[in-house]
Amino acid sequence: MPEGEDAFDFGEEPKPGASGGKSAGEGHRARLRERLLTGGAEALADYEVLEYLLFAAIKQGDTKPIAKALIAQFGSLAGVLNADPKALQRIKGVGETSAAALKAVATATRRMTRGEIIKKPVLSSWQALIDYLTTDMAHLTVERVRILYLDTKNRLIEDHHLNDGSIDEAAIHPREVIRRAMDVGASAMILVHNHPSGSPEPSRADIQITQRIAEAGRLLGVAVHDHVIIGREGHTSLRAQGLI
Repeated sequence: MPEGEDAFDFGEEPKPGASGGKSAGEGHRARLRERLLTGGAEALADYEVLEYLLFAAIKQGDTKPIAKALIAQFGSLAGVLNADPKALQRIKGVGETSAAALKAVATATRRMTRGEIIKKPVLSSWQALIDYLTTDMAHLTVERVRILYLDTKNRLIEDHHLNDGSIDEAAIHPREVIRRAMDVGASAMILVHNHPSGSPEPSRADIQITQRIAEAGRLLGVAVHDHVIIGREGHTSLRAQGLI
């Protein structure tokens, strides 16, 4: 098994004159690094990407078994990066430092995708919006409801985390959604939630609450542009389906 998590080391080769030469483990790390730097986005398999990320936390040793165990447990590279740090640490060989390294990558990815929609008209940056929402929500294990409040130019004013739980009027009150729109000066909104089951197909409750919020918004001049449902299997736009 790898050594303890006491340093950050991406597997640099020993400096000239260093004693002992290059171990088999160092050679493997060097080969992965070379493929990563010269081979493009598809040069490494998902488990090899995880291997390399784990080098940052695990100074020496074979991280391949840990990487493969993580993907087996969480289903994919994205599933690993979006997993709860405590859940990650239940995998043998993953400590707090490794979990933090993986969490940092996930956080950086979210911030990059969010940066693509900030200060831009959301409707003309639709794919960037979907990428951001998918990165942030597709692998959640709870159902989360968010409201994206937009200004008159359809730029994001606020990405509001409304609540966690099922979509229904017990959890989402149309008046409160519209009231917040008025409070932040929004002229439009996009409803967003995820389906932990993986399928983004809308339920009857999804459709009903969307139509109620849209009707309440029309009375006060706040448009509901869309309701986007995110799942591991893709996304669904209620607007595109003619349901708004």
